[in-house]
Amino acid sequence: MTIKYLFLVSKQAKIRLVKWYTTLSHKEKAQTMKEVSQLVLSRKPKQCNFIEHRDTKVVYRKYASLYFVAGIGLDDNELLTLEIIHRYVEVLDRFFGNVCELDLIFQFQKAYFILDEMIMAGELQESSKKIVLRAIAQQDETEAVENSERGWGNVNLEGVARTAMLTVQEFKQSFTR
Repeated sequence: MTIKYLFLVSKQAKIRLVKWYTTLSHKEKAQTMKEVSQLVLSRKPKQCNFIEHRDTKVVYRKYASLYFVAGIGLDDNELLTLEIIHRYVEVLDRFFGNVCELDLIFQFQKAYFILDEMIMAGELQESSKKIVLRAIAQQDETEAVENSERGWGNVNLEGVARTAMLTVQEFKQSFTR
């Protein structure tokens, strides 16, 4: 089973996270996201969570104000894709403690890291929540050690960078020039 893309879209049609596992031009990606978002957002809650769109099957699930949308091949298993989406949401919940849209906006790099730990090249790589969360904890420890080696200590770089309207990387670079 190969996932072609996975994205999160809010009720207001704002894309919150996008991961592509196939090669398409930027224009094709934008067109696909627009069309699929409109299809998903226009559906009623009682309707089926599977839609055929062009050469893919779109599988989606709504959690609170976000729709988790995945595009798969026409011959792939929709129920397995729903389970993968659900597992991703469970890991996000466990990591963030009842995840909300703001968590994904302000800590998007963690959401991508979790997704990358679970899915690689469109294939499920790790289904264990414990192993994924352990990898995230190790990454956080490594980041903390690197920050302390650079003299950053326990500074909340994400919060400081956000107030300066910079990415953490831009914020760090501004001091190393």
